[in-house]
Amino acid sequence: MKVIWSEQAKDEVRRISDYILKEFGKRSRQNFMQEIRHTATLLETSPNIGQVEQLLENAPVLYRSIVVNRLSKIVYYIHNDLVEIVALWDTRQEPNLLKNNISTKQ
Repeated sequence: MKVIWSEQAKDEVRRISDYILKEFGKRSRQNFMQEIRHTATLLETSPNIGQVEQLLENAPVLYRSIVVNRLSKIVYYIHNDLVEIVALWDTRQEPNLLKNNISTKQ
């Protein structure tokens, strides 16, 4: 399957990556980006690996999420032969923000 990233998800990766670079250095940023790439690669071969995202269970599409590391997860859905990543979610945030954020973007 082909994995594509929404503009929102790309922006979130850039924002978090820049923050990690500023606060923790180049090595931490490289590790973070490697985790993101690895997780996206897993979705190419096993798109159903993520759990159904309970906060978005009433959405018009079936959203799934997969943990990248202890602080973030990728939220995505599958459409035909595509996996669309719609968010890189910081798990420390208020959970209802995910619901509001995704539903207003889709």
